[in-house]
Amino acid sequence: MITRPKNLVLPFTCLFLWACKPLVNFVAFQPNSDYILDAESLPPNTSQVFLTTDDKVRVQALYLKNPSAKFVTIFFHGNAGNIYHRINDLQTLRQLGTSVLALSYRGYAKSEGSPTEPGIYLDGKAAFDYLTQKLHIPPHQVFIFGRSIGANVAINLAQNKSIAGLILVSPMTNGHEMAAKMGLGFTIPLTNNIFENDKKIKQVKTSLLIIHGDQDAVIPISMGQTLFEAAKPPKVFQKISGAGHNDLTQRFSGKYWTAIAKFFGKVVKSK
Repeated sequence: MITRPKNLVLPFTCLFLWACKPLVNFVAFQPNSDYILDAESLPPNTSQVFLTTDDKVRVQALYLKNPSAKFVTIFFHGNAGNIYHRINDLQTLRQLGTSVLALSYRGYAKSEGSPTEPGIYLDGKAAFDYLTQKLHIPPHQVFIFGRSIGANVAINLAQNKSIAGLILVSPMTNGHEMAAKMGLGFTIPLTNNIFENDKKIKQVKTSLLIIHGDQDAVIPISMGQTLFEAAKPPKVFQKISGAGHNDLTQRFSGKYWTAIAKFFGKVVKSK
């Protein structure tokens, strides 16, 4: 009988985990760099900016300036498409009374690199640093907004910050529960420490709005409710009856944008 030397077990395990990281990233991210709008096609008062992350990756963002607003919303989109696919949503956000900085994660649109969980967190930090350090916007005038996988970036960034507020749309609890929900088989044990939103939400110390459709087949509403229960007040949970994961801003735009407008108005009034 041939036995495996004990000193090979740890290297073999590490090699297995390393080899599976690209698979996990492949499932989590669907970067798109094909759909790009030229400057002439962008809305008025919209500029393109490039930010350098702490690990020296150059990432792109669109800044939609609202000249009459003192608040700014950092917008983190979902895992598919890129920021250009969200132009209509960004314009609506601006019309609600804030400027908008919409980040393109590494590997998406014109951003360099390839997306990973640690990487997109650094991308989010670069966006916040740009507003607070280069544009000198106080943190208490910054809203952080994340949808789907963007909620992971938003929660991570919002921890222990005195910001204006945090908006999460269709957020997951953690990567392990998502992998189990998706039936990813042998990769499930590899996701124990991935996207731990249910732990990080406890470190959020600002006003919170969570929006979730009760027919979401991608990220079930129970996950949004679990995060809401774990979060500190003040907080609001907006269930949108009949809504799924991808139709919130279309079929249910009225309820969706009304909830966000009310949240903005309440927070701004309190400031």
